[in-house]
Amino acid sequence: MELDAATLIMAIAALSGFYMAWNIGANDVANAMGTSVGSGALTLRGAIIVAAIFEFGGALLVGGSVTSTIKNGIVDMSYFVGEAEEFALGMTCCLLAAALWLNLASWRGWPVSTTHSIVGAVVGFGIVGGGFAAVQWGKMGVIAASWVVSPLLGGLVAFTLFRILQKTVLDTEAPVKALRIMGPFMIAPIFFVLT
Repeated sequence: MELDAATLIMAIAALSGFYMAWNIGANDVANAMGTSVGSGALTLRGAIIVAAIFEFGGALLVGGSVTSTIKNGIVDMSYFVGEAEEFALGMTCCLLAAALWLNLASWRGWPVSTTHSIVGAVVGFGIVGGGFAAVQWGKMGVIAASWVVSPLLGGLVAFTLFRILQKTVLDTEAPVKALRIMGPFMIAPIFFVLT
């Protein structure tokens, strides 16, 4: 039985996808769970279970829009019309390249972004496969701007929430009582920040 090119590409893409998922977990879960495990609030096993549930849930519920941006928002598909196998192979190479980079960075303890890794790989593929014109630079500008705006906005919101918590709970004579009053009001903004 001889495998056709599409089946082979799909098999390699599936294996690369599992490898990428493993590397995303190795690289990103520590960001979310490191403080919980370090403080003793969660055991390592508990953190892995919680991470698995929420990573899967996030991928299932909102991962489609991110996937759509990676697939359609970075490279202009019109440069690959009639070349589905080439495009599939190129995207598989992006997946494998990003996974290998994340594996190396995680092994070395380097703080790298999984998002930057895959976006960079897709841009590289777009340039090699279709030339500089194949990359949708306007959309890339929006993506790159989000990399600057997101941490700044996150820092501002975290600063504001902590300052409110400090004034209304931590600096009071009865912080536990104050927390019982303020706690419910703090949950909504914290939920907003975390999602």
